[in-house]
Amino acid sequence: MEPNAPRPRHSRQARFSGIGRDGQLRIAQARVAVVGLGALGSVSAEILARAGIGHLTIIDRDVLEESNLQRQILYSERDVAERLPKAEAARRALLEIDHEINIRALVDDLTPRNIDRVLDNIQVVVDGTDNFITRYLMNDWCVAKNIPWVYGAAVSSAGFAMTCIPGTTPCLRCVFPEPPPPEDSPNCETAGIIASASGMVAMAQAAETLKLVSGNIQSVARGLLHFDPWNGMYKLMRVERDPACPCCARGERPWLRGERGDGTVSLCGRNSIQIGAPESGLALRLEAMAARLPDVARKSAFLVEFTAEDHLITLFADGRAIVAGTSDPALARTLYARYIGA
Repeated sequence: MEPNAPRPRHSRQARFSGIGRDGQLRIAQARVAVVGLGALGSVSAEILARAGIGHLTIIDRDVLEESNLQRQILYSERDVAERLPKAEAARRALLEIDHEINIRALVDDLTPRNIDRVLDNIQVVVDGTDNFITRYLMNDWCVAKNIPWVYGAAVSSAGFAMTCIPGTTPCLRCVFPEPPPPEDSPNCETAGIIASASGMVAMAQAAETLKLVSGNIQSVARGLLHFDPWNGMYKLMRVERDPACPCCARGERPWLRGERGDGTVSLCGRNSIQIGAPESGLALRLEAMAARLPDVARKSAFLVEFTAEDHLITLFADGRAIVAGTSDPALARTLYARYIGA
């Protein structure tokens, strides 16, 4: 292969006039982060890896369960049986696709405390999350750092995608100034989801990302893309920048400053609550924790699972925990304090 030529595996993509040889070489040098590796992020990460993104950061806070397999395409029954964290299972799968990609996989939750470290030197951020707290945090950070990011969301048979280019396109808060209240926010648990809906959103996010990193910013969709494959609806909804936007016009950053969100998150479709990592940022010695916890069912380099008061609790090395079998944040915090520490 001649020097500075695209790799043979990407030859068909490089022949596409929208990308070309130079665009493919830019893709090979690109640094992209996918935040969340569920229905959206697992698809986006695979498409971007196959497209030749040279440096891929992937981050997810959760472990795999059987219901994920319906739509989260990177994972297998073996991954579920091993209770692998999604970030680790995705890392293994992506390296099977292309062993030359530089992958940084983080079993972690994106927070105001770690966002600078996690997204350092990233060119584009792809939203694979399932909650508004993290999305608004990404929006705050990306606008502040002048870094494009690609929003995505899907539930039931429909979904949305939008590319946010600070200073050029609307940011998330131009379109959704405040997160919707829980009673107005259907999730996978209450409304279900079909893989074709989430897959279409993720494919659109990957395409938008490739436009950005290949030097084709003029081709980016300017608006909110809406997909509903079940009902045959596909459209681009025009949205405008809000001259009074709290984030991109007035410079407010409440999620980035940690003023919004308390680190307690209800996990979409899980009947589970995540308790955020302590502010200390100290890593736990999982082996030592396992020795003092009740009814330990599994321990690994990534996590310890144990049962307490009829609730399965998954404890991670960064101090986060997922408390299953409840949607009550107060109960989850009580169990965390009782068995792990305040």
